[in-house]
Amino acid sequence: MDAKELRQHIDKQPRYRLAHRPTPLEPLPRFSKAVGGPSIFMKRDDCTGLAIGGNKARHNEFVLAEALARGADLFVWGGLIQSNNCRQTAAACAKAGLDCHLVLTGPARDEPIPLEGNFLLDNLFGASYEIVDAGMGKDLNRRIIDAATRFQAQGRKVFRWDRTLVTPLAAISYVECAAEIVEQSTAEGFVPDAIYVSSSGSTGAGLTLGCRVLEQKFPVRNVAYVRWEWDIPTDMAEIANVAAAKLELDTRLAPSDIDVTLDYIPPGYGKLTEACFDAISLLARTEGILLDPVYTGKAMCALLDDVRRGQLTPRDRVVFVHTGGTPALFAYGRELGQQLASRGQARAGDGVRT
Repeated sequence: MDAKELRQHIDKQPRYRLAHRPTPLEPLPRFSKAVGGPSIFMKRDDCTGLAIGGNKARHNEFVLAEALARGADLFVWGGLIQSNNCRQTAAACAKAGLDCHLVLTGPARDEPIPLEGNFLLDNLFGASYEIVDAGMGKDLNRRIIDAATRFQAQGRKVFRWDRTLVTPLAAISYVECAAEIVEQSTAEGFVPDAIYVSSSGSTGAGLTLGCRVLEQKFPVRNVAYVRWEWDIPTDMAEIANVAAAKLELDTRLAPSDIDVTLDYIPPGYGKLTEACFDAISLLARTEGILLDPVYTGKAMCALLDDVRRGQLTPRDRVVFVHTGGTPALFAYGRELGQQLASRGQARAGDGVRT
């Protein structure tokens, strides 16, 4: 199957247009030279437009269409206080004229939560919210169900986060992204030797499915950002297969088809590491592009480690999918400042007026 035929399958799905597509496939010559490895191209899904961009703009095109088809007037969503998903979902709801209520989890604290990063944008987009002391995964999902039940009792038509429904819809959007990458890399005169992406769910499942439908042999290397309560390769294969069924595609994936590493989760979800800072800093200083400490920074660490180990050579061509997350940087000012200072990279005095 070629990309044109694959798009015909995707175009049969209900959709609410949100994202700027196709996003650019951009060469990174100075960064590639600095790392001494392959030619690296970046798929700029930080440029999807909605709410400073990111992969959830694509996801929500299919998720929002489902909610509207069900007659919803309220989204109940959830995540960490600095959730990119919540930020872009709140923005999508604002655009579509739907109310949005967020169940945000974080450690118990007495002081007010700073209005910064994604949480600031949630407020600007008009989302209501509640803060809970809950973990990710099933614990947070229970809190979301409780909130949805409360609103339903008030007569609201609620569309809530339900991973069994939402994740395959979101994966469809990255089947389309895979088609874009194949078309754009072909136009640039190369076939990727690998794709790298921060994912342990829909985004990577859709990319892997799309590449296999298009008969591309290169690996889609998923860099997990959190350790879920379930087996990630099994779950991602299931997400891909439900998406394939929705698209009326014959391709099916097994857990062994999912290339995913959990090596970059430590010391924990959203924890800035020195290696992550180095990746963020190097890309910023060579290409003027920002990664975030939670997702894309750690995915870039995996790519750089594969260069150091010789798994990627100067002859290779690699695509890095930038899934966004830029607003979260502004909630890491203290940690990033400490890293800059420890390396002597803070440039205090350069701009002193006399």
